[in-house]
Amino acid sequence: MVYPEPGSIARLRSVQTRSISPENFDGSAGGGGRATVGTGAACARDLGPGWKISPSVDIPASATFDLATISGAGQITHFWVTTHKDNWRTLLLRAYWDGAEEPAIEVPYGDFFCSGWGEFAQVNSQTIAANPHGGFNSYWPMPFREGARLTLENLSTVDVRVYYQITYEIGGDYSGLGYLHAQWRRSNPLEYLTPHTIVEGVEGTGQYVGTYLAWGVNSSGWWGEGEIKFYLDDDEQYPTICGTGTEDYFGGAWNFDVPGRGYTEFSTPYLGMPQVIRPDGLYASQQRFGMYRWHLVDPIHFAQRLRVDIQALGWRSGWRYLPLRDDIASTALFYLDRPTARRPRTPSADDLEVHLGSAPVPDLGAQPPRPPA
Repeated sequence: MVYPEPGSIARLRSVQTRSISPENFDGSAGGGGRATVGTGAACARDLGPGWKISPSVDIPASATFDLATISGAGQITHFWVTTHKDNWRTLLLRAYWDGAEEPAIEVPYGDFFCSGWGEFAQVNSQTIAANPHGGFNSYWPMPFREGARLTLENLSTVDVRVYYQITYEIGGDYSGLGYLHAQWRRSNPLEYLTPHTIVEGVEGTGQYVGTYLAWGVNSSGWWGEGEIKFYLDDDEQYPTICGTGTEDYFGGAWNFDVPGRGYTEFSTPYLGMPQVIRPDGLYASQQRFGMYRWHLVDPIHFAQRLRVDIQALGWRSGWRYLPLRDDIASTALFYLDRPTARRPRTPSADDLEVHLGSAPVPDLGAQPPRPPA
């Protein structure tokens, strides 16, 4: 990772900044604002070129759209994107580095931005900011040596409109930097007496830098006694790094419960639980949580292999732990010395679906409308 040291923002560097958006699809110098067709053309009919003719793109149902294709060496420094919240779990974000056929990043759109439940919550962290109302920002450095390609696949049955801008630099030395990987897995429900796998089978040298969990509780009582474990290099049965509890790993304590307030949301530069979704007495029947932990100043280094998992534990009578069968979706982020790694199978639309709406059927009231098939 490359972050500016305090005061270094004034240092002059021999690099150039480029940006790809629907107003400049290839990021070319002087190429912005030239569109003559686009989603805003009708609104700009009295003004002409240069007046927001192409601010967004429409991605057809079941189609994949290339957000950006970049040739040569560089580093993505900022990614802003927005779409309606009903699309946050029906779009798959992918990133390919250096011409690789397999993606290093394959994550649901919302989960990459700490918004896995399809409902907005403010996130104020150093690498991810989710701002009103669904303005998603990533500051994860994404270096590459030969090229980069970012895509969105629309798994839904309707066309969706997406606004985005990807800013990157070229002309620097990126030879010593790792490739960003992001992997998503869901246990729904978690198998009995089985930890939820966050990462497994990753080979190479790198560092683990982040975890986001969308955790859905399926039983009464406290749900966060489980430990997170990092199996590094030669570790097999027992890990090198073992946490003390779920809320401890995410920087909280004592069940995230502020007396008199219950579960209390918080968001800081490196960790947080920005989202608590409470039952509404009707169709939102379960508690849901969103939590992130960024290892920016404490990356977890590995030289050969990496495996990460987390337990789900509550309490039963007699002060005994109760293995839970919750709904856990994890997004893991790590830098690796190679552009591809072992990853889980690509999820389907049904694998991704969450239902938190006020209607008995998810399609009722959804935007864009989803009529009966």
